Amino acid sequence: MGNRVAREDFQWVYTDQPHTDRRKEILAKYPEIKSLMGPDHNLKWIVTLMVAVQLLAFYLVKDLDWKWVIFWAYVFGGCLNHSITLAIHEISHNAAFGNKRSLLNRYFGMFANLPVGLPYSISFKRYHMDHHRYMGGDGIDVDIPTEFEGWFFCTRFRKLFWVILQPLFYAVRPLCINPKPITYLEISNLIVQLTFNLLLYHFWGIKSIVYMLSGSLLGMGLHPISGHFIAEHYMFLKGHETYSYYGPLNLITFNVGYHNEHHDFPSVPGCRLPQVKKIAADYYDQLPQYSSWVRVLYDFIMDDTISPYSRIKRTVKDAKQD
Repeated sequence: MGNRVAREDFQWVYTDQPHTDRRKEILAKYPEIKSLMGPDHNLKWIVTLMVAVQLLAFYLVKDLDWKWVIFWAYVFGGCLNHSITLAIHEISHNAAFGNKRSLLNRYFGMFANLPVGLPYSISFKRYHMDHHRYMGGDGIDVDIPTEFEGWFFCTRFRKLFWVILQPLFYAVRPLCINPKPITYLEISNLIVQLTFNLLLYHFWGIKSIVYMLSGSLLGMGLHPISGHFIAEHYMFLKGHETYSYYGPLNLITFNVGYHNEHHDFPSVPGCRLPQVKKIAADYYDQLPQYSSWVRVLYDFIMDDTISPYSRIKRTVKDAKQD
């Protein structure tokens, strides 16, 4: 458990991300993919149902024993809240109402954010667009771990704790790597979320609050769905910086596992990404892929060649950020 990972730095490259060129190649060969772009008209109804179900769960747990509050927070609340965060990911790409109604997408993201408990949907949108435009960009892409994470979490035992604490690092990392001025929409997100949390506490008490927050933290830590955090871009094979997952958990995660397809075509909503893969199978079938996020978590912790340093980084010039 004490073996140190051999890596002492990120994998630096001097080439552009692969998705831009592949997108051009695929569109030239399969222009029909353009017809898949645009909003997912079912997304707003699915998200509304998910929020309603979690509100019902807040009511049902308010009188449970504490052990059952935590149990259900991990087993049910963690799954649902993590799924909601991936719905917010879809909304950040304007998949709910389309690019022409971007502000409506931002406010709908605040609504979807409510059962998560932590106001992040607006900030996520800003940083996530940087991740797509400048993937691996030094000092820009906050999906890349900090130097401290790479240096300190270098043994199996420490990597286990890093996986458990992933929500903390995702929250703190933007402040360390690429802090941005606060916008009025972020302030609105904060006010709406704090008001909701206070109302939840007033009407249903502390157990509903603990269920909500612990569900979010546990669901994004050592949890089967959280395997996607590592599966998406950690370099298990040298030279490959994006990986897709084609397992059953895509059914409850808005197909976020189709990650090569998503980065190639971020304007295609998750519900249509399997069609992208089917049309351009000659491109995607040959790429490295996963069938189990749980196995990804296990391999990340137990493989002494993999660590938070196992990411591709590049220097980006003349970056235009939000």
